[in-house]
Amino acid sequence: MTKRVAIAGFLHETNTFAPTKALYENFEQGGGYLPISRGEEILARCGGVNLGISGFVDHSREAGWDLVPLLWTGAIPSAHVERSAYERIAGEIADRLREAGPIDGLLLDLHGAMVAEHLDDGEGELLQRLRAIVGPSVPIAASLDLHGNVTARMVEMADVLVAFRTYPHIDMAETGVRAAVQLDRLMARGRPFAKAFRQLPFLIPIPWQCTMIEPAGSLYEDVRAAETGAVSSTSILTGFPAADFEDCLPSVLAYGETQQDADAAAGRLERAFLEREGLFAGRAYAPAEAVAEARRIAATASRPVVIADTQDNPGAGGDSNTTGMLRALLDGAAENAAIGIIVDPDVARAAHDAGEGAEIEVDLGGKSGIPGDAPLRAHYRVERLSDGRFDATGPYYGGAAMNLGPSACLSIGGVHIVVSTYKAQMADREMYRFVGIDPERKAVLVNKSSVHFRADFEPIAETILVATAPGPMALDPADLPFTRLRAGTRMSPRGPAFQPKEINRRAG
Repeated sequence: MTKRVAIAGFLHETNTFAPTKALYENFEQGGGYLPISRGEEILARCGGVNLGISGFVDHSREAGWDLVPLLWTGAIPSAHVERSAYERIAGEIADRLREAGPIDGLLLDLHGAMVAEHLDDGEGELLQRLRAIVGPSVPIAASLDLHGNVTARMVEMADVLVAFRTYPHIDMAETGVRAAVQLDRLMARGRPFAKAFRQLPFLIPIPWQCTMIEPAGSLYEDVRAAETGAVSSTSILTGFPAADFEDCLPSVLAYGETQQDADAAAGRLERAFLEREGLFAGRAYAPAEAVAEARRIAATASRPVVIADTQDNPGAGGDSNTTGMLRALLDGAAENAAIGIIVDPDVARAAHDAGEGAEIEVDLGGKSGIPGDAPLRAHYRVERLSDGRFDATGPYYGGAAMNLGPSACLSIGGVHIVVSTYKAQMADREMYRFVGIDPERKAVLVNKSSVHFRADFEPIAETILVATAPGPMALDPADLPFTRLRAGTRMSPRGPAFQPKEINRRAG
C-alpha cells in the first residue's frame, strides 16, 4: 500500500550572542537556503540542491510515497528568531498539517539549534505541537544539523533524529535520505525503536569540529560503524556552542531494536567522544599575524593562502561586515588579495549609483556594534557590479541558486572586496567570481567562514589559516558571556567549568 507522508522544514541556527535577530523577511529571502516554499513549490525548487528536504524527495520517489509537501523555510544563522516569525511559520506548518488529513508518517528537515525570543527549544516546541496533531502512533522522523543542541523533549517527541556526518556539511541531502529510510523502517515495523540519548559535558570551538581533520574525522567513522545488526541509526552532534541555555551541549543518539541495543551503542560512542575531548584544538592567529604568515607563505606558493575570518562567520550568527581582517590586509601591505563577503547594503547601493570604474568615498562595514570593530572610511574603486544572482557550484551549497542582492567588487590598495546586500557565508568560489574575482589567481583570500569554505577552497589552497579578528562568534566558547549554561559544563575542551553567578555568590 502506498504510504502518505507529509514533509516540512524550518531551519535556523541561533547564536544568542549575535547582534541581529532573524525576522520573517529573512526566512522569505533564504540567505543561501531556498526562499520560503509552500506545497508544490518545495518539490519544484529542491531538486539537486544539497538540503535535507531534497533527500526526502529523492527517497520518496524510490519508495513510491504519496508526498504531502507542507512548508519549507530556512534563514541564515543570527541571533534569536523573532517571536512573531517563529509563531507565524510554526503556526502555518501546523495548520497545513491539520489540513493534510490522515498521513502514515511525518518527515521534518530541522536544524536542532533554534532559539526563539520566547523559546529556548525551538525544535522541541515545534515537534510537540506537531505530535499533538498527528497523535502518538504516526511516526515522526527528522534530519538535523551536526551542530544541533539536542534536548530531551526533541528526543521524546520524535521517533528518530538523524544528523549530518560531515562538516563542511556536504551530506545534507544524503542525511535527508537516511532520515527518510528510518521513517520507512518505522512505518513498516509499526512500532517505535528503542532510544538512547547522551549529552557531553563540554563545548567545542567551531573550527575544530571540522570532520576533514582530527579528531572529528575518526569519531564519525565510529558513528558509521555503530549502525549494524540491531542498531538502526546513530548520530553524534558536536553542537553549536553559542547558545546560552542549559542544553547547549554536544550529544549522542542511538536507535535500536531493544533498549539494551540502543544503550550499548550510545555508550560506546559517548566513550569515544570523551576520549577525544582534549584533541579538539588548533592554531589561531591574530589578524596581523595571519596576514604576515600568509604573505610569507604566498611569496613562494603557486596557490592562494586562505584565511578564515572565523569570528565574523555568518554561518554562526555574524553579520559578515566586520573590518578587522580588511584593515590587517591593508596595514600589512598585502598584494593580490581578496576578502568576502562584506555585507553592506548602503555601500552596495552607492557603488551601483556611481557605476563601474568610479571612485567612491564611503564607510564600509563595521556597522553591527561589535567591540573593537568600526566602519572603514576610505576611497574605493568600483571594479564590477552585479545583481547578486548566480548559481553556486561547490559541494556545500550544492547547486543552489543564490541571490545576494545588488553587489559589487571594490578595490583599495592591493585588495579586492566582495560587497553584497544580503548575507551568506563565503563557502563557494562562485561567491568571488560573480563580481569578477578569480579566486584561483589570488595570493591571499580572506573568507568570512569557519569551516564550510573548506569544501570548495581546500582543493585550491596552499594552506589554510584561522584568524581571530573581532566578531560576535568567539572561537573559544569560554570567551562568551554565558549566564544560563548547565552548571559544570566545560566551556571549552578541558577548559573551565561554568558556574552560575548565584552559585558563585553563595560560595563566597
